[in-house]
Parts: sequence; structure tokens; C-alpha cells
Amino acid sequence: MAYEATGRLHEIFDEQQVSEKFRKREFVLEVVDGQYPEHIKFQLVQDKTALIDSYKVGDEVKISFNLRGRGFNKNGQMLYFTNLEAWRIEAGTGGAAAPQGGGNFQQSAPRAAAPAANQNPNLRASAAPIASDDDNDLPF
Repeated sequence: MAYEATGRLHEIFDEQQVSEKFRKREFVLEVVDGQYPEHIKFQLVQDKTALIDSYKVGDEVKISFNLRGRGFNKNGQMLYFTNLEAWRIEAGTGGAAAPQGGGNFQQSAPRAAAPAANQNPNLRASAAPIASDDDNDLPF
């Protein structure tokens, strides 16, 4: 799945050689979403670790990334990990202020063409929300 996020670089970490065949570099993007900024950690892997070299903390950037998940069996117990794996970094709008009204998280268009019509009449998309914020009892 390909997604995009726009924000300001908050922190850039050094490259890590995790194993003989795997290396990664992490960075944090500050995304203004509502009243409080979100600090979201992304990773660059293998030959993509140099993509962030031309940017510095404070730069406005647009990140294209994939959502990755993996399971790992440790001592008979399954553990799951989720990573945001960046594969493209572009210069942002260049404005001095952080983006207002949201951090511009969006899913990119699918790479393969989707079927023109739903083949299963029992599955229908609904534009109505499942529940409003007032209807749930979640603490956040």
C-alpha cells in the first residue's frame, strides 16, 4: 500500500547496519494534525538510506511510503511489528509555517487498475460514517 505524508523533518538518525545484509536509517516527521503535532517515525532501507542526505532538520518534505507489517515468533509467542517504509522524499512547499488543517496523510492511487464494478452484491461501500465521535466511548 502506498501512502503520502507532508510535514517538517523533526529528527534524522544515523544509518544502522542491522545485519550483514540489512541496513536502515530512521527519521521523524512532524505532522500538524489538529491542535497538537504528531511525531511519526519512518525508516529508509537498503539503497534508499541516502535519500534523506540532501535534507536537514526543519525542512518541509513530502514522503511517499509503504505500510509494512511482519510477524516474529519469539519463544513460542507471536510478536508483530509495523513499519512505515519511505521510498521517496520530495521538497515540500517551502513555507515557514507548518501545514494547517492536517498533515496531508493520503493513500495514493492504486498501482493496478481496480475492477470497474463490485462483483459481490453483498458487499457495498457506504459513505455514512460507522459512528460519530459522540457515539463512541473510546478515551481518545
